Amino acid sequence: MSDINDTNPTPTVQSPKPLSRWIPILGFFVLVALGIFAGFESGVIQRKQAEATVVARQVDEQFQLGMDAMDNGQYEVAFQHFQFVAQHDQAYPGLEEALIQLNIWMSMSPTPSPTLTPTITPTPDLRGAEAIFNQAKQYVAAQDWTNALNTLDALRKTDPTYRVVEVDGMYYIALRSRGMAKLFPASCRDTNLEGGIYDLTLAERFGPLDGDASSARNFARYYMAGAAFWEVDWVKAQYYFAQTMRGYPNLMDSSCKTAQDRWREATLEYAKQLLGGGHFCDAQAQFDAAFTVYSNDNIPYFATATAVYFKCHPVPPTAVPSVTPTPGGETPTPEIPTPTP
Repeated sequence: MSDINDTNPTPTVQSPKPLSRWIPILGFFVLVALGIFAGFESGVIQRKQAEATVVARQVDEQFQLGMDAMDNGQYEVAFQHFQFVAQHDQAYPGLEEALIQLNIWMSMSPTPSPTLTPTITPTPDLRGAEAIFNQAKQYVAAQDWTNALNTLDALRKTDPTYRVVEVDGMYYIALRSRGMAKLFPASCRDTNLEGGIYDLTLAERFGPLDGDASSARNFARYYMAGAAFWEVDWVKAQYYFAQTMRGYPNLMDSSCKTAQDRWREATLEYAKQLLGGGHFCDAQAQFDAAFTVYSNDNIPYFATATAVYFKCHPVPPTAVPSVTPTPGGETPTPEIPTPTP
């Protein structure tokens, strides 16, 4: 039996491969994975950079097209180009100034088309300088500022050296007064902010503006800046009308909308914009601010503002008190204390 057992081969037990043999293989796969990830990230970055370059080029082109259209009197076309720029880069260099200038041109009455009527040469004023001067004084006394200025122009053409100091003084009075009348006319439909600013600027050539005129001109500029960003950038529109409200809350243009009401509308639009982005608490703050200006036009926004308030301040669920039963007996009924007289 021992011989037979000796002839059977003894099976060889293979020892497990050491762990160190797998480390290079695992390291290889890790390096491959890192390379793939790095390549993917690099591709994403390059794609985003390419997209940004394309958008930047489009913004440049749209801004230049807007400037060309404005120079050619195509104001609506220019506004569309500038609106594209504002949507992609609100801080684009020169955009704010371009929008303000565009608003000035759009506010002006369109130039009537020329007709084939014969040109009438104005009759030269053959009166002497003294007679023209006296006529100008009469117009100034009657507060007929436009005729006063036309007469002063005629006087300067007749004799530029005639009573220079007094003529300059009448120029100042007429331009300053006409400018203020354009900013604050009897009827809001006759408001001409750009014309008023222009007259006051001309008056400044003949002497420094007084505080009222200088302040009115500055706040009129704020109003026009806010109007330039209307429906383009509600935040900037809100800002400029807020500045106008500090000095002249009732200043308006020919739309007859006061700076205060414009600010209220811009604030509501900004609140809606924040709400659309899910910024409930910021939207609530803007709604609350807008409602500080009383207007029946606020009423349609009350329901939305209320819903936004509860989004910002959710009501926690009311905890239901639990009554622990008395062991071995019925749950006691609590007694209602009787108030002591």
